[in-house]
Amino acid sequence: MFDWNDIRYFVAVAREGSTLKAGRSLRVSQTTVARRIAALEAALGVALFDKRQAGYALTPIGLSLLESADNMGGAARLFEDAAAAHSRELRGTVKITTEEVYAITLLTPMLRELHEAYPEIMIELDTSQKVRDLGAGEADISLRSTKSSGQPAGLVGRQLCVDSWALYCSRDYAARHGVPRTAQELRQHSFIGGGGGNLWIHYQAWLKALGLEQQVAMHHATSGGLLSGIRSGFGIAVLPCISADADPDLIRCLPPRDDHDRVLWLFTHERVRHSRPVRTVVDFLYDRLSRHIRMLRAQREAA
Repeated sequence: MFDWNDIRYFVAVAREGSTLKAGRSLRVSQTTVARRIAALEAALGVALFDKRQAGYALTPIGLSLLESADNMGGAARLFEDAAAAHSRELRGTVKITTEEVYAITLLTPMLRELHEAYPEIMIELDTSQKVRDLGAGEADISLRSTKSSGQPAGLVGRQLCVDSWALYCSRDYAARHGVPRTAQELRQHSFIGGGGGNLWIHYQAWLKALGLEQQVAMHHATSGGLLSGIRSGFGIAVLPCISADADPDLIRCLPPRDDHDRVLWLFTHERVRHSRPVRTVVDFLYDRLSRHIRMLRAQREAA
């Protein structure tokens, strides 16, 4: 088998009449051109050129193969043009909306890899606590926790996992205060409240149910603030298990609640589902998030 790349050298020498001129046109050395021509002739088992003092002249066999070589070059250019056209179709902005803690712990690390693979796609990451309306074009993709049934019309979703949340502390906090393992033990510890919006509504109700509302010593306005408060060693707060269980510096205090019916979904809308940039980002995120979830399950089974 010959090296397809050597056809470029064959065509260049046939057109220029010498390895020196062909090397200049290809921006390589004359020695490289001569070596590649020799390798091609050896692979094919035929002489393509007569090597003369005045330059390289095509043999009858070389002349008969020149048209085929030209066709290969044309096909390569068509292939390159087609690839470039697809690349242009992947150009554009894709807006992703999600809870801040998911953006910090899950999406941002994954989006670096996405950017390296598709640099022409610009990601706009929206961590507003307001639920964006995909149907109205307020975002293209949503990583959202919702009830497992009754999704809004027009949404196209891929289910990821049960959206379990639990109480966590940092290893630094645990070294200083211990890790509470019961609701009774939790009453001896400091809590970080807040998270904003619907998160705080549900979190606050949980704290009330456990008799822990009076243990809240600091409030943060966002879920990212809860994460930073835990990492600082200030106290205990609630976090999504899909994020916190992957952080070696965090320790789960109690098992997550099992009395909810919430699932983590990756949504887009029918109006943009066939957009190549949107579809590319959705497929990429679903693949990486699914891998992450499988890794966490394997770790729990091994523990």
